[in-house]
Amino acid sequence: MEYGFREYKKSELLRGHLNVGGADDKGNRIDVTNLYFERNGRPCIDVMGEFHFARCNRENWKETLCKMKAGGVTIVASYLFWNYHEEIEGEFDFSGDLDVRAFVKECQKVGLDVIIRIGPWAHGEARYGGFPDWLMKKPYVLRENNEEYLEKVRIFYEKIYEQVQGLFYKDGGNIIGVQLENELVDNAEHLLTLKQMAQEIGYDAPLWTVTGWNSLYGAKIPVDDVVPVFSAYPEAPWSDTTEKLPLSPHYVFNQMRNDAAVGVDLMKASDEDGWRLPYEKYPFATCELGGGIQVTHHRRPLIQGMDIYALSLSKLGSGNNLIGYYMYCGGTNKIGKLSTLNESKATGYPNDYSILSYDFQTMISEYGELREQYRLTNLLHLMAQEFGDVLAPMEAVDSVQNVLPEDMDSLRYSMRTDGKSGFVFVNHYQRLAKLHDVNNVVIDTGVVKFPAFDVKGEIAFVLPFGLRLDEETLEYATAQPICREGDTYFFTEIPGITAEYKFADRDALQVKAGMGHWLKVGDIKIVTLTWDQARFLRKLEGEVYVGEECDLIWQDKRVKAAAPGVHHYYSWEGEDGFERLTTGKVFTQAEIAIEPLESIPFTPKYMEELALGSERALSYAKVSVTTAEGFVEIPNVGDVLQLYTAENEMIADNFYYGKPWRLPAKLLFGKELYLVVSEFKDDFYKEY
Repeated sequence: MEYGFREYKKSELLRGHLNVGGADDKGNRIDVTNLYFERNGRPCIDVMGEFHFARCNRENWKETLCKMKAGGVTIVASYLFWNYHEEIEGEFDFSGDLDVRAFVKECQKVGLDVIIRIGPWAHGEARYGGFPDWLMKKPYVLRENNEEYLEKVRIFYEKIYEQVQGLFYKDGGNIIGVQLENELVDNAEHLLTLKQMAQEIGYDAPLWTVTGWNSLYGAKIPVDDVVPVFSAYPEAPWSDTTEKLPLSPHYVFNQMRNDAAVGVDLMKASDEDGWRLPYEKYPFATCELGGGIQVTHHRRPLIQGMDIYALSLSKLGSGNNLIGYYMYCGGTNKIGKLSTLNESKATGYPNDYSILSYDFQTMISEYGELREQYRLTNLLHLMAQEFGDVLAPMEAVDSVQNVLPEDMDSLRYSMRTDGKSGFVFVNHYQRLAKLHDVNNVVIDTGVVKFPAFDVKGEIAFVLPFGLRLDEETLEYATAQPICREGDTYFFTEIPGITAEYKFADRDALQVKAGMGHWLKVGDIKIVTLTWDQARFLRKLEGEVYVGEECDLIWQDKRVKAAAPGVHHYYSWEGEDGFERLTTGKVFTQAEIAIEPLESIPFTPKYMEELALGSERALSYAKVSVTTAEGFVEIPNVGDVLQLYTAENEMIADNFYYGKPWRLPAKLLFGKELYLVVSEFKDDFYKEY
């Protein structure tokens, strides 16, 4: 069956219409058109990953940032939580794990740009959205243009600026953007005041962003002074129900950026005040594609790698030109001097979150382990970096038929094109549902027809057409492009689809995927990896490596494995093919002992604080590990699991959501530890 597209209509390109953009001290520029972002006049698609430095031990920053860069991230975004830095009024702390200046400089050493999210309100599942308790007790209205509140905000902004002064893009630094506030949907005047205040203090960055969602017609923002950025999560654990939610609309191709605007075609063009966010002024940009999702006490989704890859691919195929994830790295909340710093019902929020754990089930776990979505999304990130100058100006064109999330039979596909060439996106995945096979698919872009193939299983992929590879034109490929090194282009075979390449003036060629051979066309080479091999392809310092079932990073001027132990990997050597190499060293994997106890020598400090333990029986165990190396698992099943030292200090916690609790042995080694587990009850949503 043939599958076509709606008519392609080229949009007018606007430049210089927004009060954003800027140059560094060497004349390099970052600019924003209405369709895409530019670096030095060249269209680009950056990958932004959220990493909260304050929720991570400073000693782990460098390695985590190296993992981010190896995963294809180019920009690090991070909240500055007000209550972390000024828990007690007038007492500021930017030391240790809170040292934002040191963090930004560490990002620069690794080669990553930074967007600082300075609030003042941040959300991020922090207590009162990051507002300090003392601020919440003030007699004036917050998050509005009143002098008393703005006076406190100015002080906070000034203190942040003292830390990051000289690190902005204009100074040759790597802070390229500032996000103002968060999820403020109805006060453009206040957002503009915050920007003007920040500029008066000295903040100067090419990119000024605000979140654009939460209103059917888009958030009310100062339209000429900021770029709105959007979100899309695989689940909604903040929903007040414990039932299964309707199937997510984020797994079908839809150019609507604001997920609150589903069904907008049946609504009025604007709200009662005449407001409609002018989307046509801005490139499609995201800051909160779910890299996973945090569990709440009443909703505990179980995230799979394809949940995130398929979601990100669907947004890229719908026109997304800034791939921004929240979170990219998990973390651990601090416990303050006066209180815990997690959001909870006790702070007036409708959800209870873990006191310490902010793992988020995301690409990089709370303790630094890499998950499957890290590997899968890297395929998109490498493609965006390699072909971003071509892809970014291409506009999304919808399939002829609208497909709803509940439709298990229809092919889900989209196209980005300039009218002559482009990329076809196919997503055959719907979270928590099984799509039916679609056989004999013939995609007609209006420029080229792809040969027939079947779409089966849980897959999502990208097919190029009319793609220029040096002096050769690739009319089409039934394989997904990844990246290049020198004269070699790397593709991945799509499971269930034979890799076929058709170059202009040449016969179509089908190839067998694998690392042992390649296709030579003119002066270029095509290497087609299997899907499993491609998951471990990394481009590090401009060179291509493939891990042998291991994740590779670049750290301390060398290739190393992200996990401990001895690992093998392959380096692309051009005409000589792949060379097999070895990295790492033997280590002694810790073993864990969990000894059940009738009681422990103290009353666990924080089980009651969650307001969850009073009606649940508690069980106890003593925990020890044999070495500080590797990870160990606590298999105990319960409602809430908390790990305490003998001094009644909680060092880790977890809401059980269906997987064994994994912890680094070094966190446990050498301590007298007690496990407290509250009684499991069937009173929450679960997916296991």
